[in-house]
Amino acid sequence: MRKIESQMNFAISNKADWSSSNTRVEYNNNTNCSKVFLHGHNIATVDHSTNSVKISSCGWTTNTTKSRLNAILSEVKYGCSVFQKQWNWYVSFRGQTQDFMDGMILTDSNFLEVSI
Repeated sequence: MRKIESQMNFAISNKADWSSSNTRVEYNNNTNCSKVFLHGHNIATVDHSTNSVKISSCGWTTNTTKSRLNAILSEVKYGCSVFQKQWNWYVSFRGQTQDFMDGMILTDSNFLEVSI
């Protein structure tokens, strides 16, 4: 994991605002959510109350976006990852795989449960 991603995850875990280079975390005390931005695009929202995470590429299916999302997932849904196969993105968790969709919400469960 990159240093910037470790710092990003530290901010998420500690419900703190943080910014470095092209990545920013904003914590909202009223909603108890941390929003993660990459180049100004909201790529993830972590709901600390429900331990769910909403993820999005915001249309930028780049290695950097995928790396940031995977770092976030390693913090809030350990074992879950985003991967690419033949230009298509997927989400995998405990042997289950689903198509990646912008805006998908991964819930806090022991299996790949997705809400939209």
